[in-house]
Amino acid sequence: MSYAGPDFEPPQPRRPRRGPLTVALAALVPGALLGWLAYETVGSSGDDGGPGRATVRSSAPSASGALTEDAKKPSASPSPTTASASAPAPASGPLKGKVVVIDPGHNPENFQHASEINRKVNIGTNWKECDTTGTSANDGYTEAEFTLDVAHRMRTLLEEQGATVKLTQDGDRPYGPCVDERARIGNEAKADAVVSVHADGSGAGDRGFHVILPGAVHKGAADTRAIVAPSRDLGERVAGRFVAVTGSAPSNYIGDGGGLVTRKDLGGLNLSTVPKVFIECGNMRDSKDAALLTSGAWRQKAAQGISEGIVSFLRG
Repeated sequence: MSYAGPDFEPPQPRRPRRGPLTVALAALVPGALLGWLAYETVGSSGDDGGPGRATVRSSAPSASGALTEDAKKPSASPSPTTASASAPAPASGPLKGKVVVIDPGHNPENFQHASEINRKVNIGTNWKECDTTGTSANDGYTEAEFTLDVAHRMRTLLEEQGATVKLTQDGDRPYGPCVDERARIGNEAKADAVVSVHADGSGAGDRGFHVILPGAVHKGAADTRAIVAPSRDLGERVAGRFVAVTGSAPSNYIGDGGGLVTRKDLGGLNLSTVPKVFIECGNMRDSKDAALLTSGAWRQKAAQGISEGIVSFLRG
């Protein structure tokens, strides 16, 4: 599905039958093109950027992309009694009074709780497993590690803007939460925006990111009709800023080349009553994408791009 959202113009689809909404990737801002060249050539240099304290900007970072070094593993989790709640938000900032929920996909300990995560939960349209283990890169770096690390970096950036930030899990529980609880956390927080962070596990050669939007669902406990439009706005802004900051291209294997995909089979979206999207930041099973996903410096850019999209959405 192609689109032209804020700060982002999608690439020309490979097949001429695509609709008029798809435009050439060459129309992206020059910074994004330069970033994509780096994306194509980056190797597993092991550069691990730190969580950073830079404020969210309205433009892409400098070409140098200089970032501090840190370990590839996520930072230490807080105690279970405080993990899902953020530190107090700053007294002022453009996002003062706004609540953002970050949903780090999967859980580092899910693999040890097969029976629990395979339990079926009702997502409105049907029943699905509570959760899954997620995927991993060929070197063993897991999706759960990736998502938690990016979530920590996003929390830092967004709190500096004055937002109140909550995580659905912070590595502080034995498994899960289940997909229905993940949605409920955002709903009960009355979040102004929710983003679920993931990385895909497709085949080698499949590259790029995509943002998943909720489809219109009205069945059982699911009723997304009120959030479809604002969620699309959120998704377009996140996709646009993700391109500009990371230089990544939209997925070459899912969607129509525009980086947006609509789904009605995800409990985390079906059961949400607040604007929410998923982002698959890249494919962990492709060596070139994995070189990015396992780089702390690139994860900092991913967190920056997603956060800028959230800021753009919340500020209108």
